[in-house]
Amino acid sequence: MANEENRSLHVVVFPWLAFGHMLPFLELSKALARKGHRISFITTSRNLQRLPRPPPEISDLIHFVPLPLPQVDGLPTDAEATSDLPADRVEYLKLAFDRLERPFRQFIQQTSPKPDWIIQDFAHHWVPPVAEEPVFFSIVSAGFLVFSGPPSEFPSESSSRKTPEQFTVPPPWIPFPSKLCFRLHEARRLFSDSVELNLSGVSDYQRLKLTLDGCKAVATRSSTEVESQWLELLPKLYEKPVIPVGLLQPETEGSGGSEGNHILHWLSKQSSRSVVYIAFGSEATLRTEFTHELARGLELAKLPFIWALRKPSDIAADFEELLPEGFEERTKGYGIIAKGWVPQLKILDHESVGGFLTHCGWSSVIENFHYGHPLVLLPIFIDHGIIARILVEKGIAVEIERDEEDGSFTKEAVAAAVRLAVVEEEGEWMRRRAKELREVLVNKDRQGKYIDEFINYLQNHESKTSNA
Repeated sequence: MANEENRSLHVVVFPWLAFGHMLPFLELSKALARKGHRISFITTSRNLQRLPRPPPEISDLIHFVPLPLPQVDGLPTDAEATSDLPADRVEYLKLAFDRLERPFRQFIQQTSPKPDWIIQDFAHHWVPPVAEEPVFFSIVSAGFLVFSGPPSEFPSESSSRKTPEQFTVPPPWIPFPSKLCFRLHEARRLFSDSVELNLSGVSDYQRLKLTLDGCKAVATRSSTEVESQWLELLPKLYEKPVIPVGLLQPETEGSGGSEGNHILHWLSKQSSRSVVYIAFGSEATLRTEFTHELARGLELAKLPFIWALRKPSDIAADFEELLPEGFEERTKGYGIIAKGWVPQLKILDHESVGGFLTHCGWSSVIENFHYGHPLVLLPIFIDHGIIARILVEKGIAVEIERDEEDGSFTKEAVAAAVRLAVVEEEGEWMRRRAKELREVLVNKDRQGKYIDEFINYLQNHESKTSNA
């Protein structure tokens, strides 16, 4: 299909049932639609109701396709995303998700015009046999993919990497000096979450391996400005094209109601670059004792803060029990505990914010890139530890010091990291480097070229979807 640069495409987009996946897939869909391409965005009915609507100028090009999620014993009837469940019950969602293969196959066979491409997520190990040679879109960092290695080295019973301890050193396929590896407590959780078999009978690493083996190309939510050395290594490890699509920075949210306005009003009264913003995304949560120690550390740091605090879905306690006794009363003069929705992008955009304490979720990190704040890192699960090492190596972040075995930390470690990032003179290099990186990444023309190159690949290479 050479020299078809102006051909409009029909692209089917199908993310895993987590908002940390669905939202980046939606941003990619919007970017493709802005270039005139038709998108069929597939997920379940309830998830479609909760996703933001695309802008009016491209709404006709993005067609939302609801697939009914099959019911399985142990899965609540209204649970259609990982955020609807405690972590130990997500395996029931994976079991139900795998039963979407049949309705997905029917959609591909019946839709007209036939899709030119299918862009799928990691969990869809059954998509390549249904629609040959899809594109795998990775919403995690390229560094994490490199660390995981070629599919033949993914951890399993047949792999040479069978223990968490083997993940605490850089792998041999990284040909240059690097500190890219997990802490022991992080590696143990990775094995528990992604290596061990779950109720569906297919581990996350097995899903990823089958997806990579069956796809024609890999698209990554990354850019050479951020991950050049990792993006250079990936095609060699996968032996297939790897195409960065840029960072896909989301658009600023609406006001979000009175609570959001209250936070922004409070921010307007604070000094420039003085406020610490704390948020752990839509799903990552800390154990209660860790949350308590984090709170004590913020109190010890004596800096103004906004903490977007989420109650874990598997904890029945009131919000007050998640915090040390009297914490809110003692900090009410300089801190806000936000227990509902918060306008994160508007908060990060405010001149009073001077640092972001984050779990290292790739989406949150990418959002912060656009605003240039130094980062305080408290990685929680899956790829977070690898992202933390990458950010520290780039000179824009500091990790909270933790115990290697159990991941515990002290209030003193929290206070020291927060103050270093936001106010201490010794942290000026970090603040300067974060601003320098922002100046590079806010260039819309540069980010737009990544999408143009991805579209060029899709238009000039043929998938076998029409044969499904």
